[in-house]
Formats: sequence, C-alpha cells, structure tokens
Amino acid sequence: MPLLVALALLAFWLYCLFDAITTPDEEARNLPKLLWVIVIVLLPPVGGLFWLLLGRPIGPRAPRMPRPKDRPARPEAPKGPDDDPDFLKDLDRRLRDED
Repeated sequence: MPLLVALALLAFWLYCLFDAITTPDEEARNLPKLLWVIVIVLLPPVGGLFWLLLGRPIGPRAPRMPRPKDRPARPEAPKGPDDDPDFLKDLDRRLRDED
C-alpha cells in the first residue's frame, strides 16, 4: 500500500513537472515558468499542487498553427548518392567520356 501511494505521488510530480516545462513561457501565471519548475522540483507534492492551482494556464491552450499539407516541412533530401538524380547524371556523363 505505501508503494502505491509513493508511485501515485511520483506520477503526480512527473505530470506537473512535464506540464510546467511544456507550457509556453507567456502562459504561466503568477511566476515565471523557470521559477515554477524550480518550485515543483524542490517541493515535490506541494509544488505540483501549487502549479495546478496557481501557475497552470486557465482554459484550453491556443491551438498551434498547423503546417500546410501541400508543402512539406523541409525539402526531401536524397537518401544516398544513388538516389540523387544530379549525381547519377554526372556519373553517367563521366562514364561515357571515359569510353
């Protein structure tokens, strides 16, 4: 039974710590985000409770801007030299020049 309580407190502490770390700086209430992380780390059960009651943003978080589906995040790079069309053209040209 004490082990279950300890595991529950650990899970609560980790949840609060992760939540504080992933919250954007401008959304943390009452203290700067870095101070909230320090409070949670130094006062494990109480710091997490303070974070949930006093520091966590109220209401739903603003949605992130989705990436347009028609444009990839960055251009696809060739996986190896045999996948690069420019390399293959140059290789073919060099092989023909040697013949």
